[in-house]
Amino acid sequence: MHPFKFHLRTFGCQMNVNDSDIVRALLLERGFTETLDETDADVLLTNTCAIREGAEQKVWHRLRELRGKFKSRKVVGVLGCMAERLQTDLFRDGLADLVVGPDAYRDLPRLMRDLLREPDDDDAELGRVNQAFNVQLSLDETYADVTPVRRHGNSVSAFVSIQRGCANRCSFCIVPFTRGQERSRPFASVVGEIQQLYEQGVKEVTLLGQNVNSYHDTSETALSVRPDSGYRMSNDGFRSRIRRHDGGYYFADLVAAVSDISSELRVRFTSPHPKDYPPPLLTLMAERPNVCNHLHMPAQSGSTSMLQRMKRGYSREAYLELMDTVHEIIPDVAISSDFIAGFCDESEEEHLDTLSLMERVRYDQAFMFAYSMRGKTHAHRTMQDNVPEDVKKRRLIEIIDTFQRHVQEKNESLEVGRLRLVLVEGESKRSHPGARAWQGRTDQNKRIIFPVDETVTVHDHAALAPVWTTLLRPHAKSERGFDPKVQLAELPRVSLSVGDYVVVQVTEAKGHTLRG
Repeated sequence: MHPFKFHLRTFGCQMNVNDSDIVRALLLERGFTETLDETDADVLLTNTCAIREGAEQKVWHRLRELRGKFKSRKVVGVLGCMAERLQTDLFRDGLADLVVGPDAYRDLPRLMRDLLREPDDDDAELGRVNQAFNVQLSLDETYADVTPVRRHGNSVSAFVSIQRGCANRCSFCIVPFTRGQERSRPFASVVGEIQQLYEQGVKEVTLLGQNVNSYHDTSETALSVRPDSGYRMSNDGFRSRIRRHDGGYYFADLVAAVSDISSELRVRFTSPHPKDYPPPLLTLMAERPNVCNHLHMPAQSGSTSMLQRMKRGYSREAYLELMDTVHEIIPDVAISSDFIAGFCDESEEEHLDTLSLMERVRYDQAFMFAYSMRGKTHAHRTMQDNVPEDVKKRRLIEIIDTFQRHVQEKNESLEVGRLRLVLVEGESKRSHPGARAWQGRTDQNKRIIFPVDETVTVHDHAALAPVWTTLLRPHAKSERGFDPKVQLAELPRVSLSVGDYVVVQVTEAKGHTLRG
């Protein structure tokens, strides 16, 4: 019999993409083969997102399309957050044969074989299996021993999951109910995977977690090495729902260890919570040139009363005080955020508080959405989704317009004329034979397009260290001293390739994209 084939499509966040890499690894190890052609697959898997209603609607459309096209000739499987949340609905509507939650992927090969096997005498007596599911959440599953098989993106960047689940229980958020309680992957497992990725040519890693900066490895091994660290997780003015054991490895420890792998390995992380940015973490970022100068600080709202209803654990004043601390420690930092328009009972005054917070902070990137009620959440149980849709839409437009104005103003005033160290990710879509151009991202996570002949390529550590320190940490003092004009003139101009670091002078800013 030929190996069973699966087709895998992913919706949602980067955590889902990473989960799909884990699923792929587990299936390939058990003898399945992957196909990019739906018609050639025995099993059609869809990894789903449930964070907002719009995300779920895309998946429902996909499932109806598959069932209409293939009828019952293929096994249709639903993975991820919708699997845990809507198992009954998926089976009742006949849109899925297989439903597997995010903590049960190890069971996926067995469930798939049960559905695909040929009927035998036992089936005649017992009835052939035509539905299979496992949506049980785990208190300890992190897939630490599974090496993800990546089939996406460029060859120089990789996402590495370090933590799963969430303990924050914000009023609006479904994540704790679809991905379970917070748990951290063992320290050595994370560092080992990233070391291997670097040896394979990866130049940038992004550490992933639902609340990534709350990472805390309290395994027996970690506690035996570090029984008492005295590390403080949160800042004053921020409240945490859970008590932390002292000792073990914390997020700052992990970031330090990963950045120690090589000075040429850039380190990013997402998605964090503002409560878990203690000064030692910020100081580490300021001192380590290869830890990127970009922080995600999801505010959600600029109103203290709204933040209380959202159960965010901080006030407007505490958030702004943290922003001041961040800019004091890391002056050249770029800040991104999340905002929700029209959460339950939001007044016009609370909305204006959000706009005024944006005016104060002036974000570099933002993810902005109108509120959609999610089942099982605290808001679903205790509140009313009572802001009219037209009001939500208008407020969202005002939030987006405010953000877009700030981005253009900041990039024009602060980026144009600056030298930036950029990791080359590939050729730009706007490149053509008469004017070849590359694209990459700056330390501040800003996309930049630049012609090949206007860059200086930095290859070796001796050249990289002073350039990196000065360009990315202009406020830091270098023991060697650094004159950009002299140093750049001394660096060789060589042929460019993906994975090189290049020094680019920003010449133009168009919205979110820089040009050099």
